[in-house]
Formats: sequence, C-alpha cells, structure tokens
Amino acid sequence: MYDWTNDINESINVLELGGVIIFPTDTIWGLGCDATNAMAVNKILQIKRRSSSQGLIVLLDEEKEISKYVDQPDHRIFEYLQTTTKPTTVIYEGGKNVAENILPDNGSLAIRLVKDAFCKELITRFGKPIVSTSANLHGAPSPRIFNEIDTVVKAAVDYIVAYARDVETIKEASAVVKWLPAGRVEVIRK
Repeated sequence: MYDWTNDINESINVLELGGVIIFPTDTIWGLGCDATNAMAVNKILQIKRRSSSQGLIVLLDEEKEISKYVDQPDHRIFEYLQTTTKPTTVIYEGGKNVAENILPDNGSLAIRLVKDAFCKELITRFGKPIVSTSANLHGAPSPRIFNEIDTVVKAAVDYIVAYARDVETIKEASAVVKWLPAGRVEVIRK
C-alpha cells in the first residue's frame, strides 16, 4: 500500500495557510481548499476562471458532520445514499458555517460524503470540510486521470498530491441530486 503520510501532511499545511491543492478524490482529480476560508475559495475561483454564483461542492468524512453545515438535514437522505453505487453529491437547503462564496445565490450547499480512504484521512486530520471542484478551467473537460490536468491549473496551485498520479483508471464526476421536501430526490446529474 502507498504511504501517503507526506501527501497528507503537506496538504494539511497548505490548507491551513489558505492555499489550494490538487488531489485525487473518490471521483475525478480535484482542486481543494479550506471550505471555511473565503480567500482560499476565491483562489480556486480565480484558478478555474469561474464565478461563485454556481456554488462549489464540499467533501465531508462522516454523516454526523452534515448537521454542522446544513440547517435541519433530513436524515432519510442517508438511507437513499446507501442505495447508490456511484459517489453522490447531495444539494441541501440552508448551507451554513462555510465561506459564503461557496454557496450559490439560493444558499444551498452541495456535500459529498467520501468513502475513498485518502480523502477520508485528509478530511479527518484537517478537521474541516474541504472544497472539491474539478481540477480544470471552467468549461474545459474534467480530468479523469492526473495527466489530463492542464499545466496552467497545475502551475497555479500550492501543492499537488503525488499519490495516485500514475493511476490510469478513468474516473467520472459524482452524481448530483437535490434533496426535496417530503424526502423526494431530484436528479441533477447522473
């Protein structure tokens, strides 16, 4: 098994200083930062050349953490997530305790609970949610493997995780669903 201790330590150092990392997620390669630091979120938006009006996804390691970042989450969503095989991002109403520039105009918050061991350890050790958005310029294809990440994006970040760079398995973006009142699900992206 790969020893990712250095990657975790370096990533945490960068995140704590308000920097941006490129890291492998449970889906595609992502740009990450401290989800509670508005200046760090602005760096990601600048790298991607994207406005904040669409909102950004945050990653969490445990179900119990969701109530810290969402007003009154409906716990039936966890039953739904147990039926999915693909990593799934859920859009919740009433995001809170994150940088305001993460939230889209309607105040919702997109959260994905990670199962990937590297991501879980990174988030657990960091102790806060981490922004995760595809490591590409806005409008360009998402990087399914490390070698698809644009050199412009690589040059703009503070740290690039070494772990999994050589993995050639094609990854896909997460599914995205919106949790509606009365426990209904609206599929945004399959």
